[in-house]
Amino acid sequence: MELRHIRYFLAVAEEINFTRAAEKLCIAQPPLSRQIQELEEELEVKLFLRKPHNLQLTPEGQLFKQYAIRVLDLVAKSTEEVKEIHSGLHGTLYLASVEGHAPKLFAGWIAGFQQENPHVEYNLWNGNSDDVVHRLMNGLCELAIIMEPHNAEGVNALPVYKEPWIAMIPQGHPLAALPGDTIDVQELADYDLLIPSRGSRLEEISNWFEDKTKVLKIRCRLAHMVTAYELASQGIGIALYPASAQISEDSSVCIKRLVNPSVTASYVLIWCKNRTLSHVAEEFLTFVQEQFSSTNIF
Repeated sequence: MELRHIRYFLAVAEEINFTRAAEKLCIAQPPLSRQIQELEEELEVKLFLRKPHNLQLTPEGQLFKQYAIRVLDLVAKSTEEVKEIHSGLHGTLYLASVEGHAPKLFAGWIAGFQQENPHVEYNLWNGNSDDVVHRLMNGLCELAIIMEPHNAEGVNALPVYKEPWIAMIPQGHPLAALPGDTIDVQELADYDLLIPSRGSRLEEISNWFEDKTKVLKIRCRLAHMVTAYELASQGIGIALYPASAQISEDSSVCIKRLVNPSVTASYVLIWCKNRTLSHVAEEFLTFVQEQFSSTNIF
């Protein structure tokens, strides 16, 4: 058995289609079919049930797939580590994050990590928490920062930052004239609100208000903080977002921290429990954890 047999088997097992697997591997289908047959003959089992227009893994094939994934992960990891003995840590680190303070967190970590590992490259994607979790669970990134609450099963979560929620109030609005840099949440109940588009946010924000029977006036739900700030500056409504949504200090928007209740947005670094991290991702995670340990945040 050679590594190519394992790679070819895994491609077919993932695609459940010889034609698509052959295209993915950039080889013709007949040679691919022969390689799988050779593997089955060596193992003395059938790995696939072949029916017209239908291909399925046998129980033996399902078990072999688990081992095949581990073998290729081990080969990749060992190859990386052997190369690193000579030239240092290499590879691309795939990250994803929400807006707000998360990009600043990643930027700071990358800056420190880059000093020790100058050959590492980075691929950083941004979206809302639900999109980021979806990306992580589908293997499109290895480490990600989202905001709580989250109900993603099968992930490890490391709390990394907290910040208060604020109201971004258009200048000229009656509430902008109130004294002080805080505002009682209950004061907002009768006004047009701009809130994050994430599904769980509407329920969370509704629970801040004492009158549970009152229907909030949600003028707009937005995926991006920058858009919320700009709409508030144009008088469309009062935007409720974490403090890092304040992108400017121009006179068109009045910023007040929410009180009664005083609410905070929590950021967590997440990674999959059941997926082996690449060596570069492991080293980056260790670096981040050491930063927290050295500042006694844990």
